[in-house]
Amino acid sequence: MAVAIITGASRGLGRALAEALAGRGWDLVLGARTAGPLEEAARELEKYGTRVVALAGDVTAGGHRAELVTAARELGGADLLVNNAGILGAEPLVPLDRHPLDGFRAALEANVVAPLGLLQEALPLLRQAPGGAVVNVTSDAGVEAYATWGAYGATKAAVDQLSAVLAVEEPGLRVWWVDPGGMRTAMLAAAEPDEDLAGVPLPEEVAPAFLRLLDERPPSGRYTASALLETGAGR
Repeated sequence: MAVAIITGASRGLGRALAEALAGRGWDLVLGARTAGPLEEAARELEKYGTRVVALAGDVTAGGHRAELVTAARELGGADLLVNNAGILGAEPLVPLDRHPLDGFRAALEANVVAPLGLLQEALPLLRQAPGGAVVNVTSDAGVEAYATWGAYGATKAAVDQLSAVLAVEEPGLRVWWVDPGGMRTAMLAAAEPDEDLAGVPLPEEVAPAFLRLLDERPPSGRYTASALLETGAGR
């Protein structure tokens, strides 16, 4: 059975992706910072008959990353790594002239350094898996200039570049960095608390875009969920 490691899996997009994969029979290793919501998610996902290992911890900690990969190895390997966990660095977001530097450092650690560290841990298993794949969740804030999104966007621009280089260095893997677009999540609400999110898609509506990547296995590259959800897959 295929095995996926998903970070930030207790809520939002990570939770939606976990449920989508569980519905297809994938075994899951799930990580998130808060134990209660993560364990609740795991109990719900086990109803699909899949094996679920839920490990609460901070992905910026090397020990936690090692635990995630060890758990995948014990389930039989790792076919997919989803680097989804991330933080804003400031809540709500603020312009660069007022952005706390400690918050920016924390966002760099969580959004850039931690995914690279987890990737380094998981690569031996991914290389062994037939069709091993990496999904790094990025953002349009990494390529567009949105007021107040500068620091967070800088971390996602770094994720884009790391992903592009990884795709060159690991031609045997599929490496997809995916912009899910705006989603009705707690993170977006914290980023812009005055915004009306009523018309913004739920993560469950975006998850099928990621499944399309797994089904069609397009070349490594940057993709947007909006394009993947249209009739023709696109970047």
